[in-house]
Amino acid sequence: MRSFTIAGREITQESDMYVIAEIGNNHQGDVEICKKMMKKAHFCGADALKLQKKDIKSAYTQKLLDSPYDNANSFGATYGEHKYALEFSEDEYMELVDYAYIRNLTLFATAFDINSAYFLEKCGTPVHKTASGCLSHSPLIEVLAGFNKPIIISTGGWGRKDIDRVYDFLKQKKASFCFLYCIASYPNKTEEMHLSTIKDMMERYPDIIIGLSDHHPGIKTAVGAYYNGARIIEKHFTLDRSAKGPDHSFSLEPTGLEKLCEDLKDHHRMQGIPKTVRFASEEKPIKKMSNAIYAARVINAGETIGKDDIAIKIPADGLEPYHYDEIIGKTTKVCLLPETPIMADMLEKYST
Repeated sequence: MRSFTIAGREITQESDMYVIAEIGNNHQGDVEICKKMMKKAHFCGADALKLQKKDIKSAYTQKLLDSPYDNANSFGATYGEHKYALEFSEDEYMELVDYAYIRNLTLFATAFDINSAYFLEKCGTPVHKTASGCLSHSPLIEVLAGFNKPIIISTGGWGRKDIDRVYDFLKQKKASFCFLYCIASYPNKTEEMHLSTIKDMMERYPDIIIGLSDHHPGIKTAVGAYYNGARIIEKHFTLDRSAKGPDHSFSLEPTGLEKLCEDLKDHHRMQGIPKTVRFASEEKPIKKMSNAIYAARVINAGETIGKDDIAIKIPADGLEPYHYDEIIGKTTKVCLLPETPIMADMLEKYST
């Protein structure tokens, strides 16, 4: 059976969707904004809150950090200034971890490098996450596997051979892990989603949970992912889509996140099990809409019923129309007036 557990919550194919609110860098480097986002996302129904952790100096080349970064979403003149402005210090991270712990919130982060992985493990996060760009980062994945905690792997931009390699490695390490199908563009185009890939991944990796890391605006992809078999979804979250930063425009605001969580729970309840019986709630409507067999004229007791003697009418107060051929030729026990619904006990030697 497919199973994946995050902070004591077991996720299976019979579960409803596990919703991760990806705060990412939408906190704009402000701890208080981040706390407000965490609290609001949890209130909206998210199961977990996720940040990103980078050890900037070890994760990027100095050349990239020194490169100009002049655009509307930049928080600095160079790429390095921009990244440092959005990165929490260790003390700030611990403040957020404590904030989540006190409020019983599930908080974890994506580690983009090995130093960050060790830091997050030190923080005691319950699950580890890798970004799509790190699928080829075998040393990082090996470090995460060594922590003996569940691992979430995003697969955006990679082919089957690359994903197979990670699957085989983590199976060899006996790690608990899941894959999130992902399109590594921001935002995703509708025609690029190819949500049927989730089913393909479920067939290819039959013993692990498959989810979706979703960068498509809005909430409709989440429902499509659920019906294709995904049981985890990661959605970017913001307090204000017009705020400064590259991820806000395709993130969900609180009303959107709340609706997504409600809709996914409703769709899970709608799934149910294969229906084989009529619900009690259907009895009155079906009786009102369905047909039954009625007397078309006065039929005296002892008469033999012919085709011209009966009619099919609404409501369903008598025998169902599928008994039509069976009662032709039967003899009546009682006198039937026009539009009397015909019942089995009105006929000689006839029972349903």
